[in-house]
Order: sequence, then structure tokens, then C-alpha cells
Amino acid sequence: MNQPSHDAGLFDHCPWLFAGQASEEQRAAQDQRQQRLLAGPGEVRLGEGCFVAETAAVYPDLLHLGDRSYIAAQAYVTGEIRTGADCTVNPFTVVRGTVTLGDGVRIGAHSSLLGFNHGSAPGLPVHQQPVTSRGITVGDDVWIGSHVVVVDGVTIGDHCVVGAGAVVTKDLPAWSVAAGNPARRIRDRREPRGTKRPAGTETLAEELAAFAETARAQATDLLNRSWRPDTGRYADRPGSEPTVRAHCDAVEIADLLLGDVPSHLPAAGHVERLRASQDPATGLVPEYGAAPPLPGPAGLPEDDGPPAYHVLCVGYALDLLGSSFAHPVHAVRTTTADRLVRHLGALPWDGRAWHAGAWVDSWATAAHWNLCAGGEAAAPGALEALFGWLHTHADPWTGMWGSPSQESGRLQMVNGYYRLTRGSFAQFGLPVPYPERVIDTVLDHARDTRHFAPGRENACNVLDVIHPLWLCGRQTTHRGEETRAWAATQLSAALRRWHPGQGFGFGPTSDGTGPGREPGLQGTEMWLAIIWLLADALGLADVLGYRPRGIHRPEPAPTTERQ
Repeated sequence: MNQPSHDAGLFDHCPWLFAGQASEEQRAAQDQRQQRLLAGPGEVRLGEGCFVAETAAVYPDLLHLGDRSYIAAQAYVTGEIRTGADCTVNPFTVVRGTVTLGDGVRIGAHSSLLGFNHGSAPGLPVHQQPVTSRGITVGDDVWIGSHVVVVDGVTIGDHCVVGAGAVVTKDLPAWSVAAGNPARRIRDRREPRGTKRPAGTETLAEELAAFAETARAQATDLLNRSWRPDTGRYADRPGSEPTVRAHCDAVEIADLLLGDVPSHLPAAGHVERLRASQDPATGLVPEYGAAPPLPGPAGLPEDDGPPAYHVLCVGYALDLLGSSFAHPVHAVRTTTADRLVRHLGALPWDGRAWHAGAWVDSWATAAHWNLCAGGEAAAPGALEALFGWLHTHADPWTGMWGSPSQESGRLQMVNGYYRLTRGSFAQFGLPVPYPERVIDTVLDHARDTRHFAPGRENACNVLDVIHPLWLCGRQTTHRGEETRAWAATQLSAALRRWHPGQGFGFGPTSDGTGPGREPGLQGTEMWLAIIWLLADALGLADVLGYRPRGIHRPEPAPTTERQ
């Protein structure tokens, strides 16, 4: 078969034409070129069907080219370079240092992948600085456009596209479409232009639908395992004591997954028992068998005990059942603005920001139930004083209340932020201050491996990240792509935590307290809400077929009166 005769420069600049159009003489010349490379210096391995332009400056310490890969004209290749199959180093491209490419990587003309760096300490001239190399890693199926620079230490994930002229200084997750100097992730390659979903959302949508179907099918079983027929009460899990919270969690789970009440009692029976748990004098709810709690100087008890959380869980369980507290929360209704402001200032914001935020959550929620009962939330001006104090004491740098600590980083302040804003700003439908700074703080916290390394996450810590990101994301698009990427990673992990017929475990805690890893009602109620928030951040919540209506409801809570 006769083949057209082309100038050798054509194949040097368009090596993809070589396999189909080169003459026998040109093939022999390419074979000689490859033999010279194989002879050294440097360790060289060339796969089947490779091409290396005669005009390319290829002086490697190590060069491994996968099958059907090529290096085009005027490319400059040194160092330790490894490629998979079907990779291209196009004309005038520089690949130096330690660079590893997966399969199917396309590098546009005039780009530079620089897998090494010079030191820059002030004590030596630059030419005397030591050279370091962390290396560059590029995944499979990646297109790097023309005039792109990738610096040392960067990993570009599978299936990425890097736009022309970009300067890649940080890692890019799989499926990123990135551009700019410095390069930033614009969208997910798999989504149409204008949409911004992170990698894996198609698969996640399928997993979410399957999970929701499974959870609904097994909801009755997980509720049954926590029901105690001998006492007529709910325990968090087998072997634990019945608690007021467990009853409320059962009501929330049944509403989410079954759209009904737990079948162990009729709706009126659930309402009767929960309403009867309230102390008429204070409006607070003690634990089973405990004495009524003593109010603190601003209405609520001073500790983090069950009565403070019962303001939330009992109130919302009754709301889901179409009812409400039998009595106002008198301990809060009598709080004056002066007493409230003094108490807010005395809360342990620096060392125990979670405790402080939880107190605000409970107080604001009690005020909300008082409004629902048709009366005053608290003494005149107290609710306004709460929001005034919160606005004037939020840190403009972090958007939060409290400070990080050496022991736990931002854990206390971020977790306290969730509790505080849940009961105040979110519940009353008010915008939070400094939402961009909050997002910065929360995303920094979410990278703390003390709390978010695989196997260390628990329901509290994940909820206390996704809710602020979700809440602030309603006010700003700041770092939205990073939020969605974090949500996708956490959602995929959360779906794998389901225990068939038993629900979710809360997860490990650093001090060994709490319900732990064993599946129970508390972990299940929290993770179901977390999964909804994570899915909603990705635009996938509709796949679940449920929407929280209780403590973790996404809308502001209504203040209509119920009996």
C-alpha cells in the first residue's frame, strides 16, 4: 500500500498523524530515534506505538512512556517522567522534575509541568538555593490546555480539564473544570455549563434513592428495637435506659421515613405522654424520674443537662404531632432584657463555646414556643436584646462567637455556632452576620483531621459543619464549590454507615461520652437530617423523598398556635 510522503517536520509537530501516514523510511528514522533514547543516559522504557520528535530535547533521568504516547517538537523533557497509555506532550511543552501522568492525558502546546522548585530563603542567592521536588501527579483522562503552568506538589485528579493559560498551584479534585491564575474549580465536567455539582453526583443520586428506600422499609424495625413494652417508653437502643429524648427521636424518625407516628401508641397517646412530661411551674421538662429543674438567672438551667435539650426535642415532637407544650416556658417568659444581656456576657464563649451556643439555642427556642402559645416570648425587649447582643458580639474575622483552642482547634466555636444559629437566626428566619467569614472558618475547621479523618467523624461534628455551610450558602455563593465538594465526600461516607434494621450510630467522641458507634435513635435522627442537608447542598435532596420538619427543619419555624 502506497503511503503519502510528508516532511518529517509534519510528524514532529503533529505526531498523531504518524501512525497512519508515515513512510517506511520515516518509521525507520523514528525507530533509530527511540533506540538512541533507550541506550541512555537515563532509564528509558517506551511502550508500543510511541513517538518522540527528533527536535524534542529529551534528557531524562527516567522516562517511561505508555503505549501510543508521544512527545512532540521542541518539547523539553528532563527529570523522572512516567506516563500511562495514550498521553501527549504537545509542541513546545516543558515537563521537568518528577511528573507522573495517568492514561489518556493531553497536554497542550507551550504548557509547563514543573515538578521541582528552588528554595527562596533570604540567606542565599537564588542560584545557590537547594532544589526540592515533591512531584506532580496527573490522573487519568485529563486535558491540560495550552500555556498552562502546573507547579510542584500539585495533584490533578482524574477526568479534569484545565483551561488555557491557567496556573495550577493547588490540587484539583476529580472531574474539575478549572481556569484562571491561580486556577480555581469552575464546575463539574459532567454537568452542563452553568451548573455546579461536584464529582460523583450521578452516582450519589442513585445511592441516595436506594438508601431512602431501604431506610423506609426498615424504619419500623429500628423503632421496634427501641420500644420498651414493659415501661411503655423508648430507649435509644437495646440495653440503654428509656429517655425523653428517645421518645422524641422516635417521633422525628417516624415522621421522616413513614410520614406517620410510631405505631406503638396512637397519635393522641404520644401527645398525652409528651405534654405530661412538662413541669407546670417552670415549663421545663426533666428526665424521667428526675426532679423538676431549677431555672437559672436568665431562665434556663446553668448546665448542659437534658432539660435544656428537651426544650427543643419535646417542643418539636409535639409540633410534628400537631400539638404543643401544655404550658409556656415560664422560666424564659419572665426573663428581662437586662438579665439576658448580663447572662450572655457571662457565658463561657472562650473556653466552652458549644455550651454557650447550646444555651442560646435552648433559650431562643423556648421564646419561640412561648410565641406559639400566643403570648410574649419573654419580658418586653428581651428577644430584641438577644439578637442585638449577637450581632454586636460576632467576630468580623470569623463570623462566630468564641475562640479556637490549642486542644480542639475550632471545634467548640463551630459546634457552638451551629447550636446558636439553629435556635436564633435560622429558627426566626433572620440572616446571619458575616456569612463569608463563617464559611471560611467552617471550611478550615472541616480540614482538621482530629475531627474529620476517616473513622473519626460523628453526627454532631458533621452536622455542625454542614448546617452553617448550608445556612450561609443561602446568603452568598462564597466558596460554594468547596462546600459542595465537602458535602459530596461526607454524603458518600454517611450512606455507608447505615446498619440494616438498626439505623445509624452516632459515631466516636474524643472523650468517650455519648451514644457511641452503636446504632440507635439519636444517631439515626441526626444522620437522617445530616444526609438531607448534605444532599440539599448538592441539589439532590428531592431524591430522598423526605424533608426534615422538626428540630432540623430547613425553613424558619412557624409561630402559629397549637393546642
